[in-house]
Amino acid sequence: MSKSISTTLAIDGMTCASCVARVEKALNSVSGVTSAAVNLATKSARIEGDASPEKLILAIDDIGYGAILMSEGDGTEGSKRAAERERKARFAALLAILIVSPFLAGMLGLLAGRDFMPPATVQFVLASIMQFWLGARFYQSAWKALRGGVATMDLLVALGTSSAYGLSLYLWLRPEMAGHMPHLYFESASVVIAFVLLGKWLEERATSETASALAALGRLRPATARLWKAGTETDVPLDAIGLGDVVMVRSGEAIPVDGIIIEGAASIDESMVTGESLPVAKSRSSTVIGGTVNLDGRLLVETRAVGAETMLSRIIRLVASAQASKAPAQALVDRISAVFVPAVLIAALLTGAGWLLEGAGFETSLINAVSVLVIACPCALGLATPTAILAGTGVAAKHGILVRDAAALEKAAAITIIAFDKTGTLTTGHPVISAVEGGDPATILALVSALEAGSTHPLARAIRDEAQLRGMASLPTVVDFELVTGGIGGTISGERFLFGNAGALTDAGIDLSRVKDRADLLAAGGQGISYLGDRDRKRLIGLLAFADPPRETSAEAVRMLTGMGIATVMLTGDGRGAAEHIASGIGIQTVYAEMKPEGKSNAISTLKASGALVGMVGDGVNDAPALAMADIGIAMGSGTDVAIESAGIALMRPDPRLAASAIALARRTVFTIRSGLFWAFAYNLVGIPLAAFGYLSPVFAGGAMALSSVSVVVNALTLKLWRPKFLP
Repeated sequence: MSKSISTTLAIDGMTCASCVARVEKALNSVSGVTSAAVNLATKSARIEGDASPEKLILAIDDIGYGAILMSEGDGTEGSKRAAERERKARFAALLAILIVSPFLAGMLGLLAGRDFMPPATVQFVLASIMQFWLGARFYQSAWKALRGGVATMDLLVALGTSSAYGLSLYLWLRPEMAGHMPHLYFESASVVIAFVLLGKWLEERATSETASALAALGRLRPATARLWKAGTETDVPLDAIGLGDVVMVRSGEAIPVDGIIIEGAASIDESMVTGESLPVAKSRSSTVIGGTVNLDGRLLVETRAVGAETMLSRIIRLVASAQASKAPAQALVDRISAVFVPAVLIAALLTGAGWLLEGAGFETSLINAVSVLVIACPCALGLATPTAILAGTGVAAKHGILVRDAAALEKAAAITIIAFDKTGTLTTGHPVISAVEGGDPATILALVSALEAGSTHPLARAIRDEAQLRGMASLPTVVDFELVTGGIGGTISGERFLFGNAGALTDAGIDLSRVKDRADLLAAGGQGISYLGDRDRKRLIGLLAFADPPRETSAEAVRMLTGMGIATVMLTGDGRGAAEHIASGIGIQTVYAEMKPEGKSNAISTLKASGALVGMVGDGVNDAPALAMADIGIAMGSGTDVAIESAGIALMRPDPRLAASAIALARRTVFTIRSGLFWAFAYNLVGIPLAAFGYLSPVFAGGAMALSSVSVVVNALTLKLWRPKFLP
C-alpha cells in the first residue's frame, strides 16, 4: 500500500466560493487523493493521499487555474508569494481608483445637482481602459470557467460590466441620439470593476500580513551556529549541526537549536514562541527552544532536535495547517456556492424578462438585470470562514495557543465541562519540602540529602533544594548504598540508615507510632510522607513531608471557566486526600482520584455520556488516553511530541489560564465566522430582490458588493485585537 502524504499547492485564479468548490472537485477526482481542502483566503490547497504533485497540478490546470507546489519550511516562500499578490492587487486597485476618479466626481456632482460628468468620448476612453485592461482578468477567468462548464464570480462581473459598457456604447452611437448627450452607464461598469479590485486588494493584504507573520516566526532561527568541540568554537551553517552536537550561545544571541543546557545559566526570552512576556531563568539541564533569545550569560547547549523536528518548525507547520483547514461551518457555504452563480444568472434573466413584460423598455430591463448580476457576487460567503480562521489561529499562536485545525476551534467553542489533570497541570509538578519533623531538621536533612545525592527523582531534587536553601554546603559520605522496597538505605559514619515510606520502615522493625498523629494530619492535607530511621538501633529519626503546590494561576483559571459557564472536574492518580486538598483550594468541586490512565479515559467517556461536551487538559503524555477520548484535548506544557502532534489544542507554556483563554478565543472566532456568514447571506437575500425590482443601479450594486466583502474581512480581522483577559 502506498504511503499517504500531505501536499500543499498554491492556487492562482480563485476568486470566490464557487472557485473553491470547483478546484476541490477537480482534486478529489484525481486517483489516489483521499481528501482535498481548498482555502480561498490563503489561495492554497492541502491534499491527502498518494497522488503525485504533477497529477494534482495538471488537474488544476485542466480547469483553468494555476498551481505550484509549496514546500515545507520557514514560511518564507509563502510570504513572498502572498506579498507579490498583494503588490499586484494594490497596483491594480490604486490605478483603477485613479482612472475612475472623474466618474466618482461626476456621481458626487449629480447628488449635488451639478453635472461634472466627463464628455462621452472621455467616458468611453476611461471605461475601455477599465473594461479591457484592468478588467481583462475577469474575462480570462470567466472564459476558463465556461470551458469547464461552471459559473464563477468573475463570470458575473464580466457579464454585468460588459452589459453596462455595451449598453452605453449602443446608446452613445445610435443615430437617433446624434446631437444630444444620452444617459450613459460607462461609469457603472468602471466603478464596479474598481470596487471589485479594491476589495481584492484588501483581501490580499490580510492574507499577506498573516503569511508575513509566519515567515517572521521562521526567521527567528539564525542561519549559522557556533559549534563547540574540545574547547574550540567554529561558526558553521545551521544545517551542519547534528543531534548530540554542542553549540555555544553568547549573551544577546538567538539559540539556534532545540536542546539541553549542559553548562551556564541565563535568562531566556521565549515570548516569540510561547507567548510568555517575562524572561525565563534557565540553568544546567534546562531545555531551550531554537529561535528564543539568550538575554544574558554564556550557554553550552547539547542539540536534541534539528531541522523539521524543532519546536519552531512544528509550530509553523501546525499554524499553517490550521489556517489552511476548513471549518465544519464552511460545508454549508460550499453546498450553496455550487448552485449560487447559476441561480443568479437565472434570476438576472428573469429580472430582464420581467421588466420587458412590464413594458419598461430594453434599457431599464437590461440595467436591472445587470444590477442583479453585479450585486450577487459570492465573495463574502467564500471569505467569511477562512479569514476568521486565519486571524483567530494567528492571534492564538501569538499568545502561546496552538490550534491544530478549524474543527478543533469549533469543538472548543462548544465545551461545557473541562477536566483537568492535577500533577503538572494544576500543580507545579515539582514537589517541595513542606515539613521536617520528629527530630533535628538540620540532621535529618543532612542524612537524607546524602542518601539521595545521586538520585534524579523529583523528591530527591526537592530534598537537595531544601538543603541548599538552608546553607548545607557539605554532606556526609554514604557507603554500601542499597535500594530496598519502598525506599533506599546506606551507611553513614558506620551507622546504617533507611529512608522511605511507612511500609519500608515498618518492615525494618522501626516503630513510627510517635509521629503517627502528625503524619496523618499532614497526609490529610494532601502531603506525601517519607520517614528516616536508624536500622541498627531500630529507631525513628524523623519524617519529611512533601507537597506539590498548586500553580499560582490555577485558581484564576477555574474562576475564568466558571464565569464562562463551564464546569470543572479533576482527574488524578493521586490519593483522594491530596487531590481534594488541591481541588478545594482552587475551586474545583468534583474530584476523580486514584485513577490509572485508562480510568481517566473512562471518566471522560462517562461525562460525555451525560450529554456534556468535554475538554481534557493534561500534560500530553500520561493523559494521552483521556486527551484522545475528550471532545477536544488541550495539552499543556512546553510542547511535548504528544502536545504538538496529537492534541486539538496545545498550550506552549504551563499556565492553566491559557486553557480558559483558548476556549474564549474559540468562542470569539466561531461567533465571528457565524456573524460573517449571517451578514453575507443577509446581504444577498436583501440585495438581489432590491436590484431585481429596480431599487439599485449597477454602480450602487457594485459598491454594495465590494463593501460586503470588505466588511466580512474587517469583521474577521477584529480578532487580531484579541488578548487573554489575564494580561495587564
